[in-house]
Amino acid sequence: MAPSKVLAGARVVLPTGTVEDGRVIVDGTRIAATAPADARVLDAGGHWVVPGFVDLHNHGGGGASFAGGPAEEILRGVHTHRLHGTTTLVASAVTSDLDFLTRHAGVLAELAEQGDIAGIHFEGPFISPCRKGAHEERLLRDPDPAEVRKLIDAAHGHARMMTLAPELPGGLDSVRLLAEHGVIAAVGHTDATYEQTLQAIDAGATVATHLFNAMPPLGHRAPGPITALLEDERVTVELINDGTHLHPASLQLAFHHAGADRVAFITDAMDAAGFGDGRYMLGPLEVEVADGVARLVEGGTIAGSTLTLDRAFKRAVTVDRLPVGDVVAAISANPARLLGLSDRVGSLEPGKDADLVVLDEEFDLVGVMRRGTWVVDPQLG
Repeated sequence: MAPSKVLAGARVVLPTGTVEDGRVIVDGTRIAATAPADARVLDAGGHWVVPGFVDLHNHGGGGASFAGGPAEEILRGVHTHRLHGTTTLVASAVTSDLDFLTRHAGVLAELAEQGDIAGIHFEGPFISPCRKGAHEERLLRDPDPAEVRKLIDAAHGHARMMTLAPELPGGLDSVRLLAEHGVIAAVGHTDATYEQTLQAIDAGATVATHLFNAMPPLGHRAPGPITALLEDERVTVELINDGTHLHPASLQLAFHHAGADRVAFITDAMDAAGFGDGRYMLGPLEVEVADGVARLVEGGTIAGSTLTLDRAFKRAVTVDRLPVGDVVAAISANPARLLGLSDRVGSLEPGKDADLVVLDEEFDLVGVMRRGTWVVDPQLG
């Protein structure tokens, strides 16, 4: 068991606000209310201590793919994101042959069973060809509830979320099925109208997959899914805050209308995150990454991101000028709540896992702890 330690003198972000000259007590793998007599005191003065990041939507990193790679490759990608502060991660699949998806779900389910990932997100194949983004059109299909159930079963209890287009035949029935089985139904890669989106929310959809991206734009006569998803208090909206997917004004619009308690920052990362430019595969499609931006080789469509959540955090505070507490909610507490894990992760409270991130005064990451063990040691005095 890891030795007890106290991070003292930091700005500690708690659910109730930021505590100046605060401290976080780590006893073994958990956060504690009181420090053992032999606890080592670490001087964290001049630093921020925030909860470990929780990523709902992530396809890979470190040159590794979560969408089809073997277990050892997936673990390499998971570790890459841990180095950037993501202590809880849901692995996202992309559109593939249904038989392949069911087989690969078994691989991901084993890693979830071991605690390496927090579950599985199926993005596709039940999405609109009109808004397919970086998904292979020939493999898209209408959301047949029987096939949706097949993927749920293949995940052996570890399916956390499925993105679908609710306007397609079988869409609303599939949303209801997901809700009945405790799987998040996410509206995304959709050409739905405002009215169709409201029907999906009433059927049980609770997440907007990367709001604004891969859906009709907001119009004054056709408000579309964006308006419906922003205005309904039952929905949490994902945002990719990398400076490429969203204009800063769009991000501000989402925070203003949804509020900080209904936003979840995600990476939508692919293999190149934390790895570098070059050629990669996203499912069956070839991707070129140049200057950190991933695009399909054929057609140039944006193909996921190379974002890590530490960069999303810093951008949100320093560029978008969001309050630190709102950013912590979006990057930790809100996704933890959605996943049903808020009793363990998402905030710095006694009894929860000792998952935390240490940032310097410029909001650059200098330390990561997961379950009481340093993944990145900040070398505090």
